Amino acid sequence: MELAKLSDCELVNKFVSGSQSCIEVLINRHKNKVYTYILLIVKNQQLAEDIFQDTFIKVIQSLINGKYKDNGKFLSWVIRIAHNLTIDHFRKEKQMNTLSNEDNEMDIFNSRKLSARNIEDKLVFDQIINDVRLLIDKLPADQREVVILRHYGELSFKEIAEQTDVSINTALGRMRYALINLRKLIKEKDKSLTVI
Repeated sequence: MELAKLSDCELVNKFVSGSQSCIEVLINRHKNKVYTYILLIVKNQQLAEDIFQDTFIKVIQSLINGKYKDNGKFLSWVIRIAHNLTIDHFRKEKQMNTLSNEDNEMDIFNSRKLSARNIEDKLVFDQIINDVRLLIDKLPADQREVVILRHYGELSFKEIAEQTDVSINTALGRMRYALINLRKLIKEKDKSLTVI
């Protein structure tokens, strides 16, 4: 039987029973959502990669130690682990009172592939993405979390509700208020979020 066709639950059970290749399938299946979720919170590629690796190390250890009870919410469980590890990182950083100013942005002026027009478009697009992220950061925590999980983590509202321990209606309401607040912020700050 092809492993990719198995459900998360079946893959978890096979992994726990000794099939090492099943964990690779699970990681590959969910890596984009988990990594994107972490990156949007920490805003640092190297740090996101480190936390991503730590997340799946903890996932593997938890599975081996029988700490995962399948309820059809494997991805939510993994994202919760990633979320907790991210919070742990910020707590440690706060205790150490250190700040990281690493940008990790690509030097777009060093590429021969880009013409002058493409560089301008990329700069405008990057500025829009940056403006949107700054506006999202100004939202109340519960609204910000729903926006990140929905638009960057690509989770369904059902998955968001499970992840945040609220009803689907509450998750939808938070998204609605987040969009209303983002529109107000865009108007207040007189931002243009379109590429001409």
